[in-house]
Amino acid sequence: MTRDLDQGGLTALLDRPGVRRAFAALDEPGAETRLIGGCVRDALLGIAAADIDLATTLLPEAVLARARAAGLKAVPTGIEHGTVTLITGDGPIEVTTLREDVETDGRHAVVRFGSDFAQDAERRDFTVNALSLGRDGQLHDTTGGLADLRNRRVCFIGDPATRIREDALRILRFFRFHARFGGGPPDAAALAACVAARDSLGRLSRERIRDEFLKLLAASGGPEMVTILSGTGLLARITGGVGELGRLERAASAKLTSVMRLAALAVGARHDADRLRDRLRLSNQEHGQLTAYADALAALHGRETIDAPSTRSLAAEHGLTLLIETLAILAGEPRPRLTDETQQALLALGGAGGPPSFPLAGADLVAAGIPPGPAIGRALAAARRLWLERGCPSDAEERTTLLEHALDHARAHA
Repeated sequence: MTRDLDQGGLTALLDRPGVRRAFAALDEPGAETRLIGGCVRDALLGIAAADIDLATTLLPEAVLARARAAGLKAVPTGIEHGTVTLITGDGPIEVTTLREDVETDGRHAVVRFGSDFAQDAERRDFTVNALSLGRDGQLHDTTGGLADLRNRRVCFIGDPATRIREDALRILRFFRFHARFGGGPPDAAALAACVAARDSLGRLSRERIRDEFLKLLAASGGPEMVTILSGTGLLARITGGVGELGRLERAASAKLTSVMRLAALAVGARHDADRLRDRLRLSNQEHGQLTAYADALAALHGRETIDAPSTRSLAAEHGLTLLIETLAILAGEPRPRLTDETQQALLALGGAGGPPSFPLAGADLVAAGIPPGPAIGRALAAARRLWLERGCPSDAEERTTLLEHALDHARAHA
């Protein structure tokens, strides 16, 4: 199945104010500058590119000088590799001098500057990422990327094994780009090369793997590609465990965040969250999300159904949003079975502005004569447990009962 390409998208890309300013600043007799890579690919797909990249025959020092002469702020963000970032008022634009690899160890390349666009294209990863567009609107394709984009293929440029040796992250990038742009089964030669080079993933930094894997999980075809990763043994190299593929599919269908998709795929208990934190260098916030999901799973484990009081208690304990997302991930599994009562309770909580709030505070116990100190915290915890067990009642009579329970606990443990 082929896709139609949007030639008008190229015109819209060239008409962006920042792109026009950058082209004008870098206009020099004998030099050539082109839009290149993902922004050209996305324009052909009718997607407004978030990142704009230019390739040029100008040396980095000349890019800096000409940009500043044109009144643009120019930042040498990767000057040793030939990259300068222009601040145009229409978003940053990265300008990179044409390059060719001299040597590479699979993570870092030693490059020298060149002037041949076709040769520069050969050092890129996939054909769909090697398209370039001149200021005059001419589309340049020296690697077959246009046909691959039209036919929904993601193919390495040249020999896949060679491209992967240059940068092992291209293994994950292959799956991500196929998940986003491909159709049908992945390219057989590329897939075989990725599997054969699986040991090279161990040489990558955990941060790079994390970033690429979360992008893969967020892609529209992510679940299908993760299924292939699982079947080839690559998933275990990434997460250190097995994958709950059905749960990932449901998380994607519910349009959950990439972190929640990771939770659905790879977290069954708190120790899984800890393992993923260490393997993928997750942030504290991301680890906290995985841990909270694990706790919600544990609270739901073994329940046949969830009645209205239990729904209120679960929402109060774990948060309404997390409860809804966790139930979406578990939907269709034998337990817990969501009844009409469950759905009505969730709707009621959403309409009421969120889960119920525990009606007592430390000041209530102090006002009743309990001196400040650790006993108040323990008494409130005991009253909260009772409140959750009773379905989070909110009427005045129940509040009185909870206060008496807390006072009894405090006095008994004074």
